[in-house]
Amino acid sequence: MVFQIKKYNSPKQLQLFVVALVFCLSIASASAQFAPPAEQEGSTAIKADSNIFVGWAKNCIVERGLMDISNPELGFASYGADSNAIGIADNVVVSFGDGGSAQINFEVPLVDGPGYDFAVFENSFLDDFLELAYVKVSSDGENFYRFTNTSNTQTEEQISTFGLLDATNINNLAGKYRGGFGTPFDLHELSVIPGLDIHNIVAIKIIDVIGSIDPKYVNFDSHLNPINDPWPTPFESSGFDLDAVGIIHNQENTAIEQFEDKFEYSIGPNPFSSFLKIGDFKEETEVSIFNLNSKIVFNLTVEGQNTVLISGEELPKGLLFVRISTIENIVTRKILHN
Repeated sequence: MVFQIKKYNSPKQLQLFVVALVFCLSIASASAQFAPPAEQEGSTAIKADSNIFVGWAKNCIVERGLMDISNPELGFASYGADSNAIGIADNVVVSFGDGGSAQINFEVPLVDGPGYDFAVFENSFLDDFLELAYVKVSSDGENFYRFTNTSNTQTEEQISTFGLLDATNINNLAGKYRGGFGTPFDLHELSVIPGLDIHNIVAIKIIDVIGSIDPKYVNFDSHLNPINDPWPTPFESSGFDLDAVGIIHNQENTAIEQFEDKFEYSIGPNPFSSFLKIGDFKEETEVSIFNLNSKIVFNLTVEGQNTVLISGEELPKGLLFVRISTIENIVTRKILHN
């Protein structure tokens, strides 16, 4: 989509241009198709046992919401405990209720690294029964900023209690994927926000999307579309069910620049085409290669050999990231496959 930029002679002309621009962007958002369910081509879902994760949330404080915000007499959601969201994703969860939330604090701050930086896990048993949540981050523990998100699900009819959603209509909302697969988030998307240091994220908040299209309770996406998901869910396990938060990049395991001076391994040629040689291993080492979506495209544990030779035919074209992991250290390097 191309917009012609020109000089406007009056505030009214400028206002009309802005209205038209917002309208066009809304149309583009409404027609966008996003990543499909887990394990389908093009999906961004990250499996819980992926070695891309360098750690897991170690604390969680939940503020429960009502089982059904339209019927307060039912009381608050009560399923699970805060501690169920700690550690690796295992389908043991804590339920938020309508509009409930959880705050995760990090001893080692998250940082913006190559690709995705963390992932949020829910416990849906299907690819299309999805309970959604907003995700916010903070670099001071007080001011939180939300990821821009989109819900293109229809809003003419309420998604029923056990109704289904299409993941390709959803972007940057936690709960997009079934249990065992995390919805990833890239801190770089928030790099333009004043007052937010994306290299020092000390906390995140995950907030249940109520999912009602009733004007009294409706929640909106970043484009002011009502978010329609299964509602009401008048049970102890109401609302978003948090399983885990997986850490991909933090200040101890992170960006390439941090390790350039300490890089002790040989990688070449770079750029490469027919083959890639990685060597100078001195101990048991895990070699992983990721694409820009943080998806593992190659993985090997090196025990005896000093050098690994990888055929270019095994790797996708474009910018890739090599991560070399030992017991004591993790280092990362950019490579380009022509």
